[in-house]
Amino acid sequence: MSFLWEALKAVILGIVQGITEWLPISSSGHMILVNEFLNMAGSENFINTFFVVIQLGSILAVLILYFHKLWPFYFRSKTPEERKNTWLLLFKILVACIPVGVVGVLFEDKVDELFYNPTAIAIALIVYGIAFLIVESLHIRVTMKSTDDIDFITAANIGLFQILALIPGTSRSGSTILGGRMLGCDRAAVAEFSFFVAIPVMAGASLLKLLKCGFAFTMVEWGLMGIGFLVAFVVSIFGIRFFMNYIRKHDFKLFGVYRILLGILVLVYFRFLKK
Repeated sequence: MSFLWEALKAVILGIVQGITEWLPISSSGHMILVNEFLNMAGSENFINTFFVVIQLGSILAVLILYFHKLWPFYFRSKTPEERKNTWLLLFKILVACIPVGVVGVLFEDKVDELFYNPTAIAIALIVYGIAFLIVESLHIRVTMKSTDDIDFITAANIGLFQILALIPGTSRSGSTILGGRMLGCDRAAVAEFSFFVAIPVMAGASLLKLLKCGFAFTMVEWGLMGIGFLVAFVVSIFGIRFFMNYIRKHDFKLFGVYRILLGILVLVYFRFLKK
């Protein structure tokens, strides 16, 4: 295979990953559509590992952007009260991760077997798009304006919503954001919380997939994974900043409309146009 051509594909997929992972629009829905046209070369084992590695780039972006908020140990600029709130936040993140962690370990392979196909992903995109439009039309009273305001019960309930993200096309951030909004969280607060919950969930899922796939790849394949990782990391930095700036001024309806249109596109292409 031509390394330059495959490297360009890795760059494109890294860009798609970096943009879509943190927006409530389903990274899997975009990946399956984009890779349908790119058709990245390599074994199924390599392709699966590539997608895992570029996800780690996105996770690293969150860790760097929110390091000060998530690091519970000594910071000159952090008061004892702020360090206490950081520890509480970390425990709430842990609580929110437990449901999807348990269900994911037990049933993720079965869920992928049943639902990782274009039709199921398209339906999930459309259904969640409609859900966003409905929820954002309800004028929900906000009772939690920051991540510090999110209590343990709310965190646990957001974790239950996150289980739905095991179904491809629903969007992990979409599930947690919808759940948090219905529970009374501010848009920016639940978006940040969804980022934080993603770190252990995505890291754990990625580690399990890496262990299943192994590490026996050629230098070219490792190079392509490195390119995808770096691009996903850089684009995630900008993607997260854009998303947070946007939702401080707007609601999620635009993302709902986008999901519906994308779902229709995926459904039409794979059901009627692809031969």
